Amino acid sequence: MSADHDHAHPHAPADFNRAFAIGIVLNLVFVGIEAFYGWRVNSLALLADAGHNLSDVAGLVLAWGGALAVKLRPNARHTYGWKRATIVAALANALLLLVAMGGLAWEAVGRLFSDQVLLQEQGITIMVVAGVGIAVNTATALLFMRGRETDLNIRGAFMHMAADALVSAGVVVAGALTLWMGWTWLDPVVSLLIALVILLGTWGLFKQSLHLLFDGVPDSVDPKAVYDCLLALPGVIRVHDLHIWAMGTSHIALTAHLVMPQGYPDDAFLKRATNLLHDQFEIDHVTLQIMQTPFTPSCHEPG
Repeated sequence: MSADHDHAHPHAPADFNRAFAIGIVLNLVFVGIEAFYGWRVNSLALLADAGHNLSDVAGLVLAWGGALAVKLRPNARHTYGWKRATIVAALANALLLLVAMGGLAWEAVGRLFSDQVLLQEQGITIMVVAGVGIAVNTATALLFMRGRETDLNIRGAFMHMAADALVSAGVVVAGALTLWMGWTWLDPVVSLLIALVILLGTWGLFKQSLHLLFDGVPDSVDPKAVYDCLLALPGVIRVHDLHIWAMGTSHIALTAHLVMPQGYPDDAFLKRATNLLHDQFEIDHVTLQIMQTPFTPSCHEPG
């Protein structure tokens, strides 16, 4: 049997500790600014958005916790370590974002049917604070730009911040047009459109993180291609019990039974198979069991 557990592979996840720390501090400061000016100009919208941005801080804390959990060493009770915490954090981030957008839509519908009058002082203050929000959220999103394609947990943090930058931009544009043209209906309509756009983007994150949580094959891996790769190895006539799953948002594991009538191969064969799976599919943990005659029922074969 071959088991590869090399943690020092070249595709190891990047260290985002500094990005998380900066993002959390920036957003906490912005929450304080937004809450203060919301209280000063008696703006329920700003106070509500301050509460929403506080949930962003919680989302960043969740994502950071997941990233830190990956580095905890495995033990006898947790033999794979705590890598799955990144999947849980990504799912929690998606749920937070979905709830936040639901709250935004609810508030927008309420304002759409109200007779709210936007005073000039309130409008200017809201636009200025929202402008600061664009800068803060865009800067925070850029901190996670590098890892969003390869790590679902980092992607969740990026989407959370990018979504808020979009919301703040909508507030500025809608506020300016409302003050200029007197279109009081524009702000809630823009808010609903923004919530819909973010909902569509977040739904993919939610589905993917839920899929990985239940040991689904990561989207980056084609199980049929992996099966064909193993079957093409010298001496292999059948592949049994092929399982591929994500241990975390940036770690993939595989186990399989290889039927080889000529008997157990040497270490060079197993090393080649392990390196092949890593180089072609970025599978980090490979466990292969060799058998001359199959003695277990074959699981579903990809096809």
